[in-house]
Amino acid sequence: MLLDAGNLRAMAIGCSILGAGGGGDTSVGLLASLQAVEEFGPVRVVDLDELDDDALVMPCGGIGAPLIWIEKIDRGDEIPRIIPIVERIHGKPVAALMSAEIGGSNGLSPVVWCARSGRPLVDADGMGRAFPEVPQVTMEVAGVSPNPAVMTDERGNVIIFDGIDGHWMERMERAAAVEFGGQAYSSEYQMTVAQAKTATARGTVSLAIRIGEAVLAAPRDPVASLVETLGATVLIEGKIVDVERRITGGFVRGSAAIEGLGPQAGRILRLEIQNENLIALEDGEVRASVPDIITVCDTQTATAIHTERLRYGQRVTVIAFACDPIWRTPAGLELAGPRAFGYDLDYVPVEAIWRGGTSAPA
Repeated sequence: MLLDAGNLRAMAIGCSILGAGGGGDTSVGLLASLQAVEEFGPVRVVDLDELDDDALVMPCGGIGAPLIWIEKIDRGDEIPRIIPIVERIHGKPVAALMSAEIGGSNGLSPVVWCARSGRPLVDADGMGRAFPEVPQVTMEVAGVSPNPAVMTDERGNVIIFDGIDGHWMERMERAAAVEFGGQAYSSEYQMTVAQAKTATARGTVSLAIRIGEAVLAAPRDPVASLVETLGATVLIEGKIVDVERRITGGFVRGSAAIEGLGPQAGRILRLEIQNENLIALEDGEVRASVPDIITVCDTQTATAIHTERLRYGQRVTVIAFACDPIWRTPAGLELAGPRAFGYDLDYVPVEAIWRGGTSAPA
């Protein structure tokens, strides 16, 4: 499969929906990727089975508060600047790049970096969605080392990190990203193809494109098409009546309230946010939670609205759907379940909370 002007718009829509409100807005990322494939040619997407087992896969992405990316866009050469450093450390060439997270602009930006570096993009990622912290990746669950981490900014500064674990890597890189102006670009958890086969969420680039195509192919009722494609649950259809958002510690944190309209009038759903939508609450009861994916969609177009773009008065449909199975394991929940974000809640799969997918909680 080749990524070009014919399918990048669909991929952008799918990445946004998979992002759970995070990963960075795809508007600029789509323009950058379209320019990159026009200038350097289409990007080849490869399955891990197509690569040699001992070949080196380099995950990559942006780190920082997504709100910053709206005004402080990247140059496009940040990750290609890191590649030779990673190759020197590992003593072998980087065979392919992989998105650290398929959600949001972080799912789309590797198209730019692959086009510029002449490398293929692996049809996989490290989350199957977006998460706010460095070690919240499938590679951490699988026991892959985060070292070395190589970080750069748009100015050309480069830092190499060697942390005792993924959580210390998060602390160090987050602090550096703040000093870089709230955003940076990095690679961690480099691994062989053999490791990646059991340490990644596979097929997620293809999934993002399928999701986007389902939305684009149903102009009369794209939300229904999206819900059917994902097997998603509609949490509420209404309008945003309150948004509270702030940047602190390198994250966007806050909440948003959605008031039901029509048959759902009188209902209020509240979303708790840390870069991504983490918890959906109604009358104090959990309606969906991490690691499942909670996405706020425009009711008319079904396109995702990222947390940094939420505004009073927007007509939205909030959906939730299952995460990659690895996040429902004990190790996955320890790393990215509600308690990992400070919520004293037991995780319950969204399909177990709701009866019939769209009617009422069980």
